[in-house]
Amino acid sequence: MTDASGAPLIAVGEVLGPHGVRGDVRVRPLTDRPRERFDALQSCFLWDPAENRKEPCRIVSRRFEATSVLLRLDGVDSPEAARALAGRLLAVERDDALPPRSGEFYPWQLEGALVETPDGRALGRFLRVMESPAQPLWVIERDGREWLLPAVPEFVVEVSVAERRIVATPPEGLETL
Repeated sequence: MTDASGAPLIAVGEVLGPHGVRGDVRVRPLTDRPRERFDALQSCFLWDPAENRKEPCRIVSRRFEATSVLLRLDGVDSPEAARALAGRLLAVERDDALPPRSGEFYPWQLEGALVETPDGRALGRFLRVMESPAQPLWVIERDGREWLLPAVPEFVVEVSVAERRIVATPPEGLETL
């Protein structure tokens, strides 16, 4: 998703609905570091996925409750106005994403990265992550075809965001694609 300027956006929360009588909204964080993310967040974009509509918004106040964040947004001053935002996502530009922890990365940082074997044989290019019940699967493209690489240490040997390179030893049979 991108904002009006074309800058890529990252969803950091989902508006669940109103909270209270003053127009606060209850937000489900879409980050594993909600306090760090929402304590520092002053402005973001409200994104309506059904209509692909994005609009800037300013966060006036925040407080944390159990697994939710309660936000007061500028201009939202009634439960009805808050209810109208249910289902929208809160998003920030990629440049405003929290820095990943040491040894971690965001999947979008690897888009287009070369995937190769330890001996340097090209396996394709990293496209995206696909969630699965067992473990994330990395979608790799080679010669116009996509294949899935289980994102586990057994198969993913090394990841270098700086070099945009992934070293992998895929399960038997996949490397013959």
